[in-house]
Formats: sequence, C-alpha cells, structure tokens
Amino acid sequence: MPVVNITAALPGNHFEPSIAVNSVLANFMCVVYVDDSLGTGRIGVSRSTDGGQTWASAILPQPSGYASAEAPTIDYTFPNTFIVACHVYNDFNDGTIVSYTSFDNGANFNPPVIVQRGYGTIIHNDEPFIAVDRSPGSPYRGNAYVSYTPLFNYSAIFIQRSLNEGASWETPQRLSDPRGFHDRAAVAIGLSGEVYSGYILTGPVNPEANLRISYNGGVSYYPDIARESLLISSVVPVPSPLPVTGYGFRVQTNLTLGADISSGLGSGNVYAAWNDYRNGYADIFLSISPDGQLWSIPKSITGAPPGTQNFFPAITVSPSTGTVRVIYYTNRVNGFLLDVFVAESFNGGGSFTNRRLTDASFDPNGNFPTPVALIGDYITAATSLPDTLAAVWNATTPPTGKQDIYFST
Repeated sequence: MPVVNITAALPGNHFEPSIAVNSVLANFMCVVYVDDSLGTGRIGVSRSTDGGQTWASAILPQPSGYASAEAPTIDYTFPNTFIVACHVYNDFNDGTIVSYTSFDNGANFNPPVIVQRGYGTIIHNDEPFIAVDRSPGSPYRGNAYVSYTPLFNYSAIFIQRSLNEGASWETPQRLSDPRGFHDRAAVAIGLSGEVYSGYILTGPVNPEANLRISYNGGVSYYPDIARESLLISSVVPVPSPLPVTGYGFRVQTNLTLGADISSGLGSGNVYAAWNDYRNGYADIFLSISPDGQLWSIPKSITGAPPGTQNFFPAITVSPSTGTVRVIYYTNRVNGFLLDVFVAESFNGGGSFTNRRLTDASFDPNGNFPTPVALIGDYITAATSLPDTLAAVWNATTPPTGKQDIYFST
C-alpha cells in the first residue's frame, strides 16, 4: 500500500515509533511514539481499524509526578489487548518504567501502572522493550515481559514479567553483568514459549552481543550464573554520529531479535540483527540460531554499496510463514538523504532481497537549520497476518519537514 503519514495533521514532532498488530483481526493495529507538541515529551498513540490506511490519534495520560515520557514500545496479546511500556522521568531524574493496557483494540487505555520506579539520578530506568507470548505451542501464552536498562556510571539489563496483562509486574531479574555499558535490550518469544532476551555490551572492552534464555516462562534464565551469558557474536559499534557531513544525530548499536514460531522452513529459529562497523561503514548483520545457544557467523543482509550507512534495524518474523523481515535506515539512494529499506528472506534467513519502503528520500535535519542531535533511537516492524509487513519509522519528508511517523507495508 502507499506510504501513510500517520501524524501529518498533528502539531509538533514525533519519533521513536513502535507498532503492534492484532493477530486475529489484522485490520486493528496500534502505533506509539514520542509526541513533543505539549512542550515536553508525551506518549502519542495512533490506532487504525482498516489495516493502516487511516489513523486516529491521542496522547496517553502522564503518571502523576513525572514531567516527560519517551521510548515507548507496544505489543499485542489475545484477543483484543495491547500493552505499552515507556520511560517517564523528570529531566535527568527519577527514570521510571510504566505500562498501559488497552482491552478494546487501542480505543481506550487504562491508567499507567508502575513497572519499576526510579529515584534521582542513581536509579534511572530507561530504554524499555516489551514482548508478549503469543506462541500457540507455549504453556505460558499471555505472559508479558519488559526489559529495561538502569543507567548510571555503568548499566545493566533487567527484565520483569506480568501474568495479568500489565495489571501488575513481578520482581525484576538482572540478566547482565552490571559492570558494563548497555543500551536497549530486545526480547523475543520462541516456539515453546522460550524467552530470548538479548543485548549488546558496548564496553568498556570487547563489545559483543549476548543472550539469556528462560525455559520456564520467565521464572529463571539460562545460564544460571547471572554474570554468564550466551555469545551471539563480537560487535564493532558504529560511530555516533555517523561519519557523514551534516549528520549530528545519535546512533546506538542495539540488538533486535526475532523467533520463528511457524511450521515453515525456519521453524524454531532465532534471529539476531544489529548495525555493525566491522567493514568501515555501518551495515546490518544477521546471525541465526536453531536454539539460541549456537549461532551462525554473522552476515550482511542489505546488499548496500560499501561506504553507505545502514542502521536502526528492526526485525519481524511471520508466525504463519516464517518470513524474516528487517527494516532499517540507509543513505544508499542519495548519500546524505535517508530512506527506509526492508531486507526480506523467504527461506529461513538463507538469503535476503531488499526493497525500498519510503517513496521519497528525506533530510534527517528536516526544517532545522543545523544538524539535529536526535531522530530517535529506533524504528519498528511487525507482521500483519498471514504474511504482510507492517513497518513504522519517523521521517521529515516534505511537505511537512517536521519529524512525523510513517507507515507502510
């Protein structure tokens, strides 16, 4: 379908979009994002009832005592439930993770629930990611999992689960060594309800992508010793900003995970993707595992010309067919202007073809006279059943020139 500007008619800028699609009634989908139209960040939500052709938008209520909100993430569970997790805060203080739940396909959301509270600058929880178990073969179907990163001198990855669709959240578990630097983690749910929680340790030495696995619905994680983890791959973080004249925006080296719960060629596979600088430019690499424990040598999946910059990957795997899709930003068309492409595999990650999603290249700085420091830290992909991409990204495409949220398939 044609590219749709979801927020064109709304005031202010919008970025960091996350999308979820109803697995039973695919016409219903929800997108959350940061909305700065009120002068400080709030969580905007847009809802479509016609498969993404038209959208109705609102702003989620801010919890009392917090000035700003950002980093939203959303997922779906049966039959008509969408759960949002986000970061609320006061300047650099009190970083807290909260969740919102809608039981009517995003028409209304319950008041925010505290997942994990922050205090001052010492306990500043940030960068949440939510995933809900929808695997037909899982005894834990319906469990919701939120990972996040408390930021201080060092950082660590924590995860919490909810057994009641976000009404309450259990005690956090630490998944990574606290003596390292981590950004946003990722969570994917496997064929039998395995919880795969992965992250990239960017320092202080030997950057690498790591994984922990739960085989009992989030009760405990393997390996058993908290400071151990399964190695996916070594990583070369990309420079931030990227080495392109006129770029000033931040680029993190974050992991994205997908799991194949279909009966297709790659059934049971786990996929990990990230932007990597090992070849002297930012490119998207993907590694595959049959079980989350043994991983293939990572390979580039973009087919982009050497020297181009390709970043912010987001993966989705069709639960019906196993099709693997990874969307990402790239400057391959213009050299400075950005586009969004998707790398698609129809053979369990054996090979990928790439196609352009954007219908016009855009200047990341938009209407701003100088390079912007932030275009958000991620974009997101989902699958509309049985096998249609549902992708969202933020761009400054004319004629608006402001940061808006776009949708396409």
